Amino acid sequence: MIALDINGKRQNVDVPGETPLLWTLRDELGLTGSKFGCGMALCGACTVHVDGQPVRSCITPVSTVTNKKIVTIEAVGGDPIGKALQAAWVDVGVPQCGYCQSGQIMSAAALLKRTPKPTDTQIDEAMGGNICRCGTYTRIRAAIKQAAAKGGA
Repeated sequence: MIALDINGKRQNVDVPGETPLLWTLRDELGLTGSKFGCGMALCGACTVHVDGQPVRSCITPVSTVTNKKIVTIEAVGGDPIGKALQAAWVDVGVPQCGYCQSGQIMSAAALLKRTPKPTDTQIDEAMGGNICRCGTYTRIRAAIKQAAAKGGA
């Protein structure tokens, strides 16, 4: 058994230690908000927070996150920054297909926690590892700026 702290709740899972965190979240715990995109940490669709840092869960062995605080898209709205980002995402109309959006929001939330009023360059650097095949990058940047301006950060 592997003990995990996910979204503030202690969970025990019976999986091999090398199982990617993404599959543990999705298949074992039913937390399907984090998406599988590439399986190589290149697209960002699987991004979650581990101890406040954005992590690509598709390549993170579950054994490496025991005794660490894991937050997924399912719980990010419980935080003022996550809530502000989700509201801005809707207000600006960011999603098209929506597949990458959970990873985008998780990366944006980590950015705003460490840099409450980011510049365009800081946004671009923080979000550079998240791919949106629909090309909503300008709206993503606008939503991040809106969330920061409204005090979510």
